[in-house]
Amino acid sequence: MITPIDVKQINGVDWYEEADHEQSAWRLSLVTYGKCVYWVNDDKQIMEKGELLLIPAGVSYYGKSIPTVTHTQMVVLWTEGASADLSVLDRKEALKFKPGVYELIRERLKVIHQQWQERPSYYVLMIEALLTEVLIYISRELDKGVITPEKHLYVDRMKSYIERHYREKITKEELGDVIGKTPNYAAALFKIVTGQTISQYVHAQRIKRAVYLLTESQLTVQEIAVFLGYQDLSYFYRIYKRVTGTAPSDLLHERPRTI
Repeated sequence: MITPIDVKQINGVDWYEEADHEQSAWRLSLVTYGKCVYWVNDDKQIMEKGELLLIPAGVSYYGKSIPTVTHTQMVVLWTEGASADLSVLDRKEALKFKPGVYELIRERLKVIHQQWQERPSYYVLMIEALLTEVLIYISRELDKGVITPEKHLYVDRMKSYIERHYREKITKEELGDVIGKTPNYAAALFKIVTGQTISQYVHAQRIKRAVYLLTESQLTVQEIAVFLGYQDLSYFYRIYKRVTGTAPSDLLHERPRTI
């Protein structure tokens, strides 16, 4: 059983936090922008965007912003019951690493933070489920072995290419050329590191832009779909609902009023 006790998003240049060895909560931090620094049992850890720090209960730490450097991080604290059965929770020491499934973890933590802030019905159960999913992603990745910097570099190159061309059809052949490897190697490596297929990642990037356009532009849903590379409106609706769980039209009421 995992019981959340605090969820927060830290922003700025003047953050400071500490806990001694008597603290009873686990703490998960994911840096989403800039960098900050932690001391865990007097071991200095400089955290940068895309890195995760998991601190077990009973491990003392303190963290703070780096002077003049802005950063953001998403943090969840929870207590662990005896029934939790995940390899990452067997750890007695802090864990710092760069997860290949960074985007998936970041999105789950965003929903956790939203649930904690809004507190709808059953929000605690929802947070427990989402946090368990995050810990499963981490456990799976650790069980396979930490991803080498070289493989991270290959995948980062592929992600950069996708982010520049997400409105186009992207193939494994193109991504293989980007990293100088065979198409099958590129596709397999991308899935191993990110936990998503190339197609799933492309759709996620498109839908991320769709959410922005649905709330901040005056384009119609069909115009947005075509702009993002979906010529078939019904297919756009299916992909959008698969990724977000809602329909595109649900966001139209959040648009700014026109004069």
